[in-house]
Amino acid sequence: MASKGKPSPRSAVEPLSDAQVTKLAKAHHLVDPMRDLPTGPNRRINQAEIDAQHPKGTARLLKGVDVVFNASCKTRAWGLDNIPETGPFITAATHVTMFDVFVPMASLFHMGRRPRYMAKAEMAHWPLIGKWFQLVGMQPVQRRSGKAKAIEETSIEILTSGRPLTVWPEGTVTRDPKKWPMSMKNGVGVIALEASRRLGRQIPLFCAVTWGAASINHWWPWPRKNVVMCYDERLDYADLLADCDSWADGIDGVPAALADELTRRIRVRMTAIMAEIRGESAPDGYWDYRTMKRVKG
Repeated sequence: MASKGKPSPRSAVEPLSDAQVTKLAKAHHLVDPMRDLPTGPNRRINQAEIDAQHPKGTARLLKGVDVVFNASCKTRAWGLDNIPETGPFITAATHVTMFDVFVPMASLFHMGRRPRYMAKAEMAHWPLIGKWFQLVGMQPVQRRSGKAKAIEETSIEILTSGRPLTVWPEGTVTRDPKKWPMSMKNGVGVIALEASRRLGRQIPLFCAVTWGAASINHWWPWPRKNVVMCYDERLDYADLLADCDSWADGIDGVPAALADELTRRIRVRMTAIMAEIRGESAPDGYWDYRTMKRVKG
């Protein structure tokens, strides 16, 4: 079964302008996330995590990503200090293009963390870098396979073991005509709530929003485009865990309404951050992948 629709072309959106990046730099401390310890040398790296996740393979992939990004775009980020130095956390990232998925990945690596990644299984078969993806912690997700619960359980086990996790809640590249965040599956809500219940505390959850890569021509990317990511402050969802002791054990015990609400909060927050990065007002509602129409919400 093919994915619904096709992502809109590069011409659907304007490149991120130098003037907008200058405006963002006045409001936030922008750093280069494609270098080690971009926020300063006082950062404590998680050496045990680094040693446990194929350090040589990770270093080679990271070097390759750095070279490609430095050659094809000008990447900046703010909020990287929000990334915890230890313990589990969830990064919920936007998915505008296949190119921009590397920004939060490289940023977390350069900040000394090694999350696992829930990514579509097709990436494992990409030429050259597919094997590297698996070496550095990709958890292949067989889409439309009826294995959603098994995937969610694996994600929860990653978090309860003390490791961070990165997910792309939209499940695929956004189909919004102007490339805003679209509808999301509530799996990220189920994972966060159930993992938090099992650990007896709210697992930190952060939105990572990247914009600018949508305008890059991957065959001829010059002149280099601006790409900016915000690694947002921790998203609070303690209120959704208030009665978690009364839930039935297991994934099926998570109330769907609560998982839906947490997923909605993620989408709303991602949209607000993207609006700031783009310097635009977001459209009303959101693009629904199921109906391929804009809906209220």
